Amino acid sequence: MDLRSGAERPHSRRALLFGGLAAVVGFLAFVEFTSGVLQGYYTPLLTDIARHLGIHDADVNWLEGSQLMLSALVVPVLSKLGDLVGHRRVLLWSTAVTFLASVALVVAPVFWLFLIAWALQGFYVVWLPLEIALIYIRTVHQQREGLAGASALAQVGPATVTRRAAAVLVGALELGAIAGALSAGALVDALPLQVVLAVPAVIVGICWVVILLGVEETPGARLENFSRDAFDTRGLVLVTLSLVMLLGALFVVRGTGLDAGHLGFWAAVVMVALGLWWLGVFIRHERVHPDPMIDVRMFADPALWPVFATAGLFGVSVLGAQAPLSTFARTDPSVYGYGLGTTGFQTSLIIGVYLVAMVVGALLLPLVSRLTTPRWALVIACLCVAAGFAMFLPFRHSTDQVMINMVIVGLGSGALVASLPSAAVAAAPAEQTGVATGLTNSVKTVGGAVASCVFGLALATGAAGVGGVVDGVDGGTAGSFTGYLTVWIVCASTALVAAVLLLFVPRRAFSDRVTPEAPVRV
Repeated sequence: MDLRSGAERPHSRRALLFGGLAAVVGFLAFVEFTSGVLQGYYTPLLTDIARHLGIHDADVNWLEGSQLMLSALVVPVLSKLGDLVGHRRVLLWSTAVTFLASVALVVAPVFWLFLIAWALQGFYVVWLPLEIALIYIRTVHQQREGLAGASALAQVGPATVTRRAAAVLVGALELGAIAGALSAGALVDALPLQVVLAVPAVIVGICWVVILLGVEETPGARLENFSRDAFDTRGLVLVTLSLVMLLGALFVVRGTGLDAGHLGFWAAVVMVALGLWWLGVFIRHERVHPDPMIDVRMFADPALWPVFATAGLFGVSVLGAQAPLSTFARTDPSVYGYGLGTTGFQTSLIIGVYLVAMVVGALLLPLVSRLTTPRWALVIACLCVAAGFAMFLPFRHSTDQVMINMVIVGLGSGALVASLPSAAVAAAPAEQTGVATGLTNSVKTVGGAVASCVFGLALATGAAGVGGVVDGVDGGTAGSFTGYLTVWIVCASTALVAAVLLLFVPRRAFSDRVTPEAPVRV
């Protein structure tokens, strides 16, 4: 077939590719909108959730930490499973788990059940990777079925289509996060908390139906493709045991303190030792495994390890500091002497402004990169995060001051969210770009999980007996002021360290290495 004949052939190609995918992308955009709602909805409610469960404000950090840690584990496993048995199928499974967990959050009567449900709700983090893979494979399949010949791929490549679709999905996610934060803040001031908590469950249930009716399965995917040999099962078990022991030690310390005379302290020491030992065994196993779950050798690459370290340090602030910022805003200064005493809706406005600033920061990244260099754009972003959190030390006494701080943090955070994956791709070998991007996200998630647990300890330390604490509904439930200072100092310091590390990334990590003889694998 002569692809050069016909003046309207290029247009028909685009119509076939984009028209065939438009409906799927539209349905998946609703899925990402739901993901954004889940990410933004609960943050203004954390203080209300703590009161509802009868727990300390510091303990809501354990909710974030448990969900982030589960997220770091399920993403590589479910992504691999999607490649084998079908991305739509795994998307439905993960959405069903998220729905059941969202329902459990409404009815959970005690903290430990709420904690388990909150962690399981984190299955939604695998939605975007599954959607991107589904769109890419579907695009390749459509081109092979509808357009014969290599020139069709050259005209409109799968990578181009996938990037454009991904932009739509990420935009829907950000819109969902802003809508979720604002709606939750408005609802919690007018309705009982359990009614407010039921809203995400309804949206996720609708999302499951949308996937079932509107999304087709990955071409060629079958349940028969599954094999135990396809998974690095031992690696998964080892890294799970390591992370559970390390975070479990922090949880034990939360209950017993750092008193060396207490049996719990030594139990935590043993758990840390076991966690580090299993981590060492995991690293040795991954180095020799033919298809490792995590290619740990990439962490030794001089161009990649500063990027991974930056991602982990960035996770401390962008993921670990969300709960402390919300609870600080809700803390009543007339009772505790610090905080803003905001309502749920006022808190959601602060979060909404922060999210909008992140979008602006991501959009400004290309301009800043052109005016300076890609390396300095990343450094400037880190410095914005550091400056924004450092400003909390003198400027934290009014909503306007906190909003200004969060705008500065948001500008830097948005740029880092947009730039770190591309920096990892540019620094990685051509045949390992996907692995490098995944590791960047996983390291960021682990950094946020560890930070959430550590911040929980900091906020709980010294909380009892804080000046101004009184008995009553809110008496003794706020995090300690020194704990909040610790959160801001740690976030500012880690961002500064990340900025320094980026200065050591080799120049090749920020340059294009695509040549006609050695095309980059998509």
